[in-house]
Amino acid sequence: MKDIFALLKQGSMASLTAAVVNFILAGLKGLAFLFTANVAMFAEMMHSFGDGVNQLFVFTGSSLSKKAPTKRFPFGFGRLVNLVCLFAIIIVAILSYETVKEGIHHIIEPLPAQTETTLLLVNIGVLAISMMLEGSVLYKAGKELLQQADQPFDGLKPLTLSYKHINSAKPATKLVFLEDTVATAGAFLAIIAILIGRFTGLLQAEGIASVLIGLMMFYIVYRVFMENAAGVLGESDPHMEQRISQIVLKNDEVKDIQKLIVLKEGDALHVEVIAEIAPDLTVAYTNELRDDIEALILKQSHVTDVNMEFEVDDGKRSWPVTQNQMDRKSQKK
Repeated sequence: MKDIFALLKQGSMASLTAAVVNFILAGLKGLAFLFTANVAMFAEMMHSFGDGVNQLFVFTGSSLSKKAPTKRFPFGFGRLVNLVCLFAIIIVAILSYETVKEGIHHIIEPLPAQTETTLLLVNIGVLAISMMLEGSVLYKAGKELLQQADQPFDGLKPLTLSYKHINSAKPATKLVFLEDTVATAGAFLAIIAILIGRFTGLLQAEGIASVLIGLMMFYIVYRVFMENAAGVLGESDPHMEQRISQIVLKNDEVKDIQKLIVLKEGDALHVEVIAEIAPDLTVAYTNELRDDIEALILKQSHVTDVNMEFEVDDGKRSWPVTQNQMDRKSQKK
């Protein structure tokens, strides 16, 4: 039991926070929907419930993925978070379908406009609370995302700069950020739709908003499914491969790289390198060189283990020359 609690403490706090907030909002929106029969509120309720379930799955998966490697699973359980996300996204897909279906039904057969001020204030109030809470979770996730990308996270950067560096984030953080972006935008869209229906008489506005919210949810389904399917299969990290190649080739004793693979295992990165060196180097010096390079690689973000081997330089170029190497050669000349 202690092991389970220890693993849960290592899970994504952004996912857990988002799950709690979304379940609370789903309850508030559900009550508002029962009280007002507003279809845009129904769409928001489904969205919040779907996000809450999804984030709970992600938190559980991110926790269990931290389990130490075993003899049967020597590379650990990092991909478990991807597998759990694939199961969770099925629920979101079903809710997305129901949201779009309900919206289309309301467009075809719109309900009479609500004229009571009390009902209007209930809808707007609940959605405004939703926007503020989702926005706070979005800000927190954006801040966490920028920290993982080694970028400044002060001021409004978590709400602006995060989108530029979203691919540098851990899977759980990225999912929270994407879902809360859609959730915040969806709450704003629902408010606009309710006001349009109330003051312009366009009864289909709420149905249109419901369809748009459902389609945004489908985008999250697509994005999450594709990324986690790749994670389950075993995906390389080209950006990190380029960075590590520069670290390896920065040493003048390394002449070339035969093989370099950076494999994603959930949040962790496994690195395998086969480099070429001059044949006249001693075994002791080669071991020291390998230890120094591996230590530098292990300092990189998310890298958990490195397997580096050396081969004798064959005189043929396998890996492209880096700009740093070209600069050093020109300085020597």
